[in-house]
Amino acid sequence: MKQFIDQLGTVHVFENTPKRIVSLVPSQTELLYDLGLEDQIAGITKFCFHPFHFKSTKTIVGGTKQVKLDKIIALQPDIIIANKEENTLEIVKELERICPVWVTDIVTIEDNLKMIEDFGLIFNKRTNAQKWIDKIVFAWEDFKIFIENKPTFKVAYFIWANPYMVAGGGTFINELLKLNHFENIYDNNPKYEGRYPEIVFQKMRIQGDPEILFLSSEPFPFKDEHAFELGRHTHHAKTIFVDGEMFSWYGTRLLKAFEYFKLLHSKL
Repeated sequence: MKQFIDQLGTVHVFENTPKRIVSLVPSQTELLYDLGLEDQIAGITKFCFHPFHFKSTKTIVGGTKQVKLDKIIALQPDIIIANKEENTLEIVKELERICPVWVTDIVTIEDNLKMIEDFGLIFNKRTNAQKWIDKIVFAWEDFKIFIENKPTFKVAYFIWANPYMVAGGGTFINELLKLNHFENIYDNNPKYEGRYPEIVFQKMRIQGDPEILFLSSEPFPFKDEHAFELGRHTHHAKTIFVDGEMFSWYGTRLLKAFEYFKLLHSKL
């Protein structure tokens, strides 16, 4: 009998190491795979793109906001992996009737490292988890040196259009923006509270007048026309299409993100 506490403070007790996993979070599916748990992963979402072959080898149980309960029940999972931001409280409560639902809550890099450590303990993959933690911490320290003397830019990070929505404060995206010396004009903006506020893009000049507009590759497929429309309402801000996975995915993806950020700075 082993007891663990997830990042929402919920206590979980397992008689044995969980052997059948359903993951409702794309980035955490990738993490589970990287920890050597491919054979234990039974179900994933339709948005779990990495690793690619899971689409044909694992059962798709729906999306992150809507799941197919019958499919999950049929998989007889020992544990379901969810996330406070990706999945709704209603889904979590419903799934708790099937088996323990482990909910992560990632805002900082430290939160991310704690998640990896937790998975290592729960699934008896401590050595693999520590290797990933060590690699991420080393890359993080290296990036801090890289970014130390880089200038600060005022930015807006767009995640959606029609209506336009941005990453605000209290998000993992915002933490990575700050790490990169990008000052998010919607971080702690009193007019636009919340993690992903809908904004009046025509007022960007008076909202903070960003120097750079980031258009994320997910969850919305931004196009050139969006860049043009947004750019018209700034004082000549530079518009850059960015890989949303590098800014928003938790887990092992962060290791690749540090190298991606270095390349991004070379374009500024």
